[in-house]
Parts: sequence; C-alpha cells; structure tokens
Amino acid sequence: MAEGCMMALRYGMVFFNLLFWLGGCGILGVGVWLSVTQGNFATLSSSLPSLSAANLLIAVGTIIMVIGCLGCVGAVKESRPLLLTFFILLLLIFFLEILSIMLFFIYQDKIDHYAQRDLKKGLQLFGTEGNVGLTNAWMIVQTDFRCCGVTNHTDWFEVYNATRVPDSCCLEYSDNCGLDNPGTWWTAPCYERVKDWLNENLVALWIFALCTALTQVITAFKLSCHTYKYKKDKKNINNISINIYTHYVLITIK
Repeated sequence: MAEGCMMALRYGMVFFNLLFWLGGCGILGVGVWLSVTQGNFATLSSSLPSLSAANLLIAVGTIIMVIGCLGCVGAVKESRPLLLTFFILLLLIFFLEILSIMLFFIYQDKIDHYAQRDLKKGLQLFGTEGNVGLTNAWMIVQTDFRCCGVTNHTDWFEVYNATRVPDSCCLEYSDNCGLDNPGTWWTAPCYERVKDWLNENLVALWIFALCTALTQVITAFKLSCHTYKYKKDKKNINNISINIYTHYVLITIK
C-alpha cells in the first residue's frame, strides 16, 4: 500500500514538473523572441532599462525550467539530494513571494511615488535614438489602456515644450493628431489605469503562484521523506536477507 502511494506520488510529481518545465521553455522562447525582434520591448523605466518584458520573461522562464527539471529528474531517479534542492528552492520562492507581497502593501505609497517619478523621467526619452523599446512601450500602453501620460496628459507638455501629446493619445489615431485640441485626446492617467488592471489580474496570479509553490513544497518534502524511508527499509531487508542466507550456508556446511 505504501509503495503504491509512493509510486502515485512520484508519477504525479513527474507529470506536473514536466508540464512546469514545458511552460518554462515556452516563456523563455517568447522572451528570447521579443529580445531578438523587438529589442528592449516594454521598457518604461529610464533608471532600469534592463527591466524589460523580454528580460523578465527570459529570467522567469529560466528559473521555471531549472526548478521543473530538478523536480522531474529527482522524482524519476528518486534522488534525495535533487529532491531536497528542489524543495529548498521552492520554499525560498514561496517565502520571497510572501515577503514581496507584504513589502508591497507596507510601502505602497512610496512605491507609487518613486514609480511615477521614474516614469515621468522616462517620458523625456520618448522618441529619442536608442530608446525604441521605451517608445514602443508607451505607444502600446496608451493605445491599449486608452490613457495619456503618467498622471495626466499634461505630462507630455514638458517633454515637447508645447501643448501636444504623442499620436497614441488620440481618441481616433491619425498622423499628427497629437497637435489637435485636448478634446481629441485620452485624459485618463496611464499609471492608474495600469495599476487597476494589475490589481484585478495579479491577485489571482499571486494566489495561483502561492498555491502551486506550496503544493510543490509539500509534495517534494513527502516524496523525499518516502524515498529516504523506502531506501532505508530496502537496505535493511537486503541486510536481513544476506544474514539469513549466510546463516543457512553455515548450517549447511556444518
């Protein structure tokens, strides 16, 4: 019965981590594709230009692939060191997720202040040479979220030193529509629009990530313990069998 449960636990972990690894491969592939074809895609921060969507996808995909590979190989080979490494990494990620959530809520006002300041600073690089990723990111954000500027459309006035905005701020896109009157522009702040979207979608994502990590931690710990106990019992049985066989041989010789 115990051996059957262990087999089910092992195969379940292999299957789950194989899907986990394949998902990591997909995320990594998308990140590499964006990096090669789009450059620093979705880079909104001027102080952290490497914090782009492409680089984030590459980092997340690599981490998922490594963890999935450790869990899958460790379960197949019943390797206690690999399972313990897998367990420790997942436990570390689980606590980092909890810590990041706590810090976000504790310092939310300061994060908003510094983020808005950094984004406004990044507006100055819009349309300049070598900042294609930042320019494309702002165009996509303003078009998709129907917003303009960080806190309002007047943020662009300081960039252009004139009463104008990028064409992506227009209610109906056309060339040089950003030179028209403000009644033809989006007025909603992009920071609040994106923040609301993240709050609506990231809660479910955080819950899913925490539940997945916790399930993986418990499974890895149980499988590691069962593997250790199974191998120990198997070793004891082998020793007993050897002793019985040796005793039988000695009796036969006598």
